[in-house]
Amino acid sequence: MAEFILYNYFRSSTSYRARISLNYKKIPFAYRAVHLLKGEQHDPEYRKLNPIGGVPTLIHNGKVIPDSFAIVEYLEEIVPAPALLPDDPYLRARVRQVCEIINSSMHPMGNMKLMQYLEKNHGFDQNQKEHWIQHWCYQGLEAVEKNLKDFAGTYSFGDHVTLADVFLIPQLFSCHRFHVDVSRYSLLTKIAENCAKLEAFQKAHPFCQIDTPEELRQK
Repeated sequence: MAEFILYNYFRSSTSYRARISLNYKKIPFAYRAVHLLKGEQHDPEYRKLNPIGGVPTLIHNGKVIPDSFAIVEYLEEIVPAPALLPDDPYLRARVRQVCEIINSSMHPMGNMKLMQYLEKNHGFDQNQKEHWIQHWCYQGLEAVEKNLKDFAGTYSFGDHVTLADVFLIPQLFSCHRFHVDVSRYSLLTKIAENCAKLEAFQKAHPFCQIDTPEELRQK
């Protein structure tokens, strides 16, 4: 059995975070696809690993770590180099703060479960769902851009990749999916362009995973 197993879905932004972290730290892992649109996250066996039915879930030598934030923090602790958190306590706090804007104020607003709830219980059509997501994305992107203006270099915090980049790039991918105009955020656009040059981010991209549909696969 592989030392690390990642249960994830190609288009899930939280799964994308975990893949970036694993790749950046050069940790080999076995890829286990959980097809969210087919409801595989509700399988009783998967629910034993992740009771809320979310992705990703990491298994390390039989130990189960559900949730992307827990996973990336765990990887940072067990494989500290290359580091994804700065040495300085203040900068570490600010990196985590940016991650939390994305994790708590942006990502949940476009979560598939929430979209299904809005459709089923409030009659939202696709345009209304996208308008909902765009509202929260613009609010979050504005906050992230303002928070990073005093810290950014090549990446979100100076010239070294941090967890802020690990969270930002998947969120920008989701923004593109829902027709959010990210071009108005010049700093975030520059950071994304620089991250896109790195192998860890390239390998983690949703369009080059084993469960990526053929019509979306990068050639």
